[in-house]
Amino acid sequence: MLIHPQIDPVALQLGPLAIHWYGLTYLAAFGLFVLLGRARLKHEPFASLRTPMPWEGKDVEDILFLGVMGVVLGGRIGYCLFYKPAYYLSHPLEIFAVWEGGMSFHGGMLGVLVAMVWYARSRQRPWLQVMDFVAPCVPTGLAAGRVGNFINGELWGRVADPSLPWAMVFRGAGDLPRHPSQVYQFLLEGMLLFVLLWWYARKPRATGQVGGAFLFGYGLFRFTAEFFREPDAHLGLLSLGMSMGQWLCVPMILGGAALWVWAGRRS
Repeated sequence: MLIHPQIDPVALQLGPLAIHWYGLTYLAAFGLFVLLGRARLKHEPFASLRTPMPWEGKDVEDILFLGVMGVVLGGRIGYCLFYKPAYYLSHPLEIFAVWEGGMSFHGGMLGVLVAMVWYARSRQRPWLQVMDFVAPCVPTGLAAGRVGNFINGELWGRVADPSLPWAMVFRGAGDLPRHPSQVYQFLLEGMLLFVLLWWYARKPRATGQVGGAFLFGYGLFRFTAEFFREPDAHLGLLSLGMSMGQWLCVPMILGGAALWVWAGRRS
């Protein structure tokens, strides 16, 4: 049984300026997206596309900017709607208090989808083509975020058997050993999804299939990891013994599979 290391959330203090580890993981996520996006520009079909305009480095930067906006706005709105709708309906001004925490991945994903729709229309590109470009560049950013969760000792897992070699006691979660679910999610929906999706996207695919594979893969891996993650205290387990995170993954899995099949038949 392990004890979660007490890591100072502040990585570097420069006078009144405090640089947090969590902020550094976000910077790492953005940097990885730019590196992988520039590598994607050399992959087909993007290296050969010339209409309505060729793909270039500026596209990666624009997509990153819009994606960050989509993550922040969608993640916050999604959290308010999915997890605490009654509370924020009674306290609407607190929706803007993002510094108090409360973000939803699924809301952030919807925000990114909206942002990519806007980007595709503004550049006159097919929306599914844009999603196919973006999808393989996303999992490493998710992995970086899980590293930040682990450093902060948050979003811990469910109670585990004390004989589990990597069971861990988290400060603030009581004295019982728990699954380090942040590590599970780092490995599954982060690194494993990246390897599989990057390999899958390197071969010719019908437009929309890479994006569909991302939706299906993330939904499946997140659904699996949720069995080991402690449900939100104010929600607990919902119908069929599933957490809110699992229920939100169901439409991702179904939608991703449907998109993959539809794109293949359309092609």
